[in-house]
Amino acid sequence: MKAIVCTKYGPPDVLQLKEVDKPSPKPNEVLIKIHTSTVTTGDCRIRSFTFASWFWLPGRIMFGITKPRKEIPGWELSGEIESTGKNVTQFKKGDKVFGYSKGVSFGGTNAEYKCLSQDRIVTIDLSRISYEDAAVLPVGGLTALYLLRKANVEVGQKVLIYGASGSVGTYAVQLSKYYGAEVTGVCSSRNFELVKSLGADTVIDYTKEDFTKNGLTYDVIFDAVSKISFHRCKDSLQKNGAYLTVDWPFLQRVWTSITSEKRILFGMSTDSNEDLIFLKELVEKGKLKPVIDRSYPLEEAVEAYRYVDQGHKKGNVIITVGDSEEPT
Repeated sequence: MKAIVCTKYGPPDVLQLKEVDKPSPKPNEVLIKIHTSTVTTGDCRIRSFTFASWFWLPGRIMFGITKPRKEIPGWELSGEIESTGKNVTQFKKGDKVFGYSKGVSFGGTNAEYKCLSQDRIVTIDLSRISYEDAAVLPVGGLTALYLLRKANVEVGQKVLIYGASGSVGTYAVQLSKYYGAEVTGVCSSRNFELVKSLGADTVIDYTKEDFTKNGLTYDVIFDAVSKISFHRCKDSLQKNGAYLTVDWPFLQRVWTSITSEKRILFGMSTDSNEDLIFLKELVEKGKLKPVIDRSYPLEEAVEAYRYVDQGHKKGNVIITVGDSEEPT
């Protein structure tokens, strides 16, 4: 099968389209013929190994010394089940599904085929949700949902989303509104209309205004792009307010700033298929809109990674692999 392979750490050019062995499902796995995959900021960070200097050695041990331990990037996918392991009871050949891979290093979905555990996927009805929309739900959608629930966002609260036009940010805006919050989105002015269309009540241009200096306070501040520290925005949090971040716990040097009156919550997502089903149903009901910025064929994945590296994507960037209607 064809797959994108990361040959070493570095810029997008280290990625190559190669022929690799087609995987076979383990007893509790299904083999999926991929229709749509994605390129996330996390993929780019691992590929380029752009971590803090203090994390260089433990990072190399964790992810791989000279190149990622798992060579095929990508965490999200949608497609069609081609075969199932002997212990799989929830799915059958031909089912249309979406899901995600988890673990250290890459997830292996920038390819024509991927084996996933049956507890990592959910069926879809293509008449109600497209392959493209389903594929971009797991990483950004689950992360936003997990953190907002952890903060107990509810009706009437004031929530600020920093990086409101990105993947996690676009979901965070919509889910905050779904839970009844008053939402302020922070992004560049060119993305104002997008963020407003997703439900933001107020939009701030981070290049022209520092929200931490306008005297306003919020129940929740959600850093959806790992760009602002708790220390910088703690005075903009109300008493018992919550600071949410998508940054990894071991990259968060926040312990010196914690106070008893404010909470710091971090995390990437959950392992619950119920949450995937919840997000899928919100899309089907028109209450959640996945934002897709650009689409690239698998053969042009390097260009997709170059674009995401620029740091200006709106929502999600997808890679189309092929038509999964007829498995081969």
